[in-house]
Amino acid sequence: MDVASTADDEIGLFCTWALIVTHVACDYMEEKFNAEKTGGDPVIPSPNLGTDLVMACDRLVDRLIKAYKNPIQMAIDIARYSKLISPKDTGHNEEREARLLERCPPGHEGTKLIDIPATILDASGAIIAWYLPDALTNATQPDGIWLTNQEWFTPRSENDVLTPGCVNLSPVWFQQGHKNQSDPEVSASLKGPSSEDILKAIVRPAAIATAALRVIHPQQYWTGLQAFVSLGDKAGSKELPKMSETLQYWATVFNILTIICNWETPNHRDHSLIPECFDILTSVGNYSNARMSMPSLQLEFRYDPGCMIAFSGRIVRHGVHAVEGD
Repeated sequence: MDVASTADDEIGLFCTWALIVTHVACDYMEEKFNAEKTGGDPVIPSPNLGTDLVMACDRLVDRLIKAYKNPIQMAIDIARYSKLISPKDTGHNEEREARLLERCPPGHEGTKLIDIPATILDASGAIIAWYLPDALTNATQPDGIWLTNQEWFTPRSENDVLTPGCVNLSPVWFQQGHKNQSDPEVSASLKGPSSEDILKAIVRPAAIATAALRVIHPQQYWTGLQAFVSLGDKAGSKELPKMSETLQYWATVFNILTIICNWETPNHRDHSLIPECFDILTSVGNYSNARMSMPSLQLEFRYDPGCMIAFSGRIVRHGVHAVEGD
């Protein structure tokens, strides 16, 4: 099925899903971004989109336009750099990283701090990253081995209400250690009685991240949408009720959402991901003085609440270090 040329009857396959609202928001985002980029006529949002969601889309378009008009070009050839990285390059070996940096330098001395919307380009003009501070409105923000390494958790104080940790949410999770299992399942974190509440709580930020993907990597967006249409059919034909139920509330074309709470993440690469695809990281909370580092590009970004950054986590080494607050 060619979802890129989506017809009404094709969309009807998941017309009861939260993802259909996301898809309508993505249409609006793409049209508004293109209109503002080219000076076209104003775009009227669908009446099916709530006021808060429209306002969130408008805020994000503003940041995308500002980033698009502020390209920062590097000397690095990201295609060549990606070919030098092996699956073993998790980003933890400092000697190996120093050699990679020497072979593919970014073209400037020292580490640069980026604190306004920008796109990071390689020597050929390919976009390596989108940096979108203040991308999320207040209404949008919901109240490797290192992933389980306790030394990276921020110590919990007496007044903390948030438990440090990391949880993966997915409607289609391949269970670890089950060699003979052919069908994926809903992740364990979504099998409990609170799963519906969890998905409803993150529906708007999930939709906004997906709308950003529609603009910055449309091929990845359409491929993801097609995968979920197929997944819905599969869940029905194979009688997977928990997966069908979860898909009703899943509001993004990303198949996994990872929530990291009060956690310092060392510089690393997500070596199991697809190099050509973008990850989208968003940050919420009440904290200050956060920085995201990308040492392979010798860049740091202000990573305040409401920030969104998109890049290939498989290629670009990155990390977020200790902050003040939650």
